[in-house]
Amino acid sequence: MTNIFDDAKPIAIGCDHAGFEYKEAIKKHLAANGLQVKDFGAASPDSADYPDFAHPVSEAVEKGEAAFGILLCGTANGVAITANKHPHIRAAICWQNDVAKLVRLHNDANIICLPARFVALPLAIEMVETFMATIFEGGRHARRVAKMTC
Repeated sequence: MTNIFDDAKPIAIGCDHAGFEYKEAIKKHLAANGLQVKDFGAASPDSADYPDFAHPVSEAVEKGEAAFGILLCGTANGVAITANKHPHIRAAICWQNDVAKLVRLHNDANIICLPARFVALPLAIEMVETFMATIFEGGRHARRVAKMTC
């Protein structure tokens, strides 16, 4: 598995109840490939509030404590909206592998948000791998990314 992010830093991951099963499977997959993962919860499939997990994942990425983040909830909208409240976060909802590539290539996304109720687990894992392997293109996209923060 190719990882263009800093291998010395863990990957931050978090979810609500809807994303719990996928979070556990993605963690297992990443660990099996020698990557460190910092789990910010949820700790079970019991009802949980996604901001309680999206904020700590975002903070870890913002502070440089994590190479990048993975957030999951039912639609990915709640975690993406929450994460994008942080000024240096570019959280992107992905539902196809091509989207996971383009959000890195063109938007320099640093958190991938996955809709656990709308994508199959193998596709979710594939999107994480693509996200990790894609290098920001820069150029005209860098100019646009620089204009994102308010």
